[in-house]
Amino acid sequence: MAFWNSLWPGRDAVFEAGNSATNSIVLSKRHATVSLNKQGALSGNLRVNLSWRMRSSDIEGRSRQSGRLLRPLKLFQPDVVQAHTQGVVNVDLDLGCMYELTDGTRGVVQPLGNLIGDLNGPPYIRLSGDDRFGAPSGETVYVNLDQRDQIKRLLFFVYIYDQTPAFDRTHAKVTLYPGNGPRIEIELDERAPQARSCAVFTVDNIKDELIVRREVKFVYGFQSELDRLYGFGMQWGRGYKTRA
Repeated sequence: MAFWNSLWPGRDAVFEAGNSATNSIVLSKRHATVSLNKQGALSGNLRVNLSWRMRSSDIEGRSRQSGRLLRPLKLFQPDVVQAHTQGVVNVDLDLGCMYELTDGTRGVVQPLGNLIGDLNGPPYIRLSGDDRFGAPSGETVYVNLDQRDQIKRLLFFVYIYDQTPAFDRTHAKVTLYPGNGPRIEIELDERAPQARSCAVFTVDNIKDELIVRREVKFVYGFQSELDRLYGFGMQWGRGYKTRA
């Protein structure tokens, strides 16, 4: 039944807004916001996970068409390869979070500079792990929603660290796992071949209501350009990560 309903114009909105079968909410351009209050997800830790996998370009995929003539549907499926395969592209995606607290404190949690944050004290945000190869576990940032009254706004972003710009070669997804209620999924599915950073979503505390808004805005610079775009007003310098 779901298949036939999807063929009718105007009926795809329900699938973009949520998926009861997988207990998830998918944020899209059409349905860009969700209230954590209305989902009953205002306690415990909000887990934000970045996962990705590398895939070959359309050009490389078309060069292998001769072996796919007997399987024509394969022409429309990019080849998935390991993120650390040197023969394709080596990409290291990082997950970060800019924050502004209600007392005016502003800062960032990110792998660069080992700015891992603190979950039980300001900024009530902590980075766990730095995935260099697109492993299934990905990278995760935790937000302590028990201290939500201390948080004014958050900007979660993804950037490519010191490697070839290749957002269009990654299948990246950011997933929010509240302490209660369905998970929230945001796919970085827009093509931006030369972009190095992407503002993925914001969380705004508006009259004690936490609103998650999909952004998925790609920029060609790094954190400082995202800062200018969203007005955090911080000072930025060159940063490095310790070698694994």
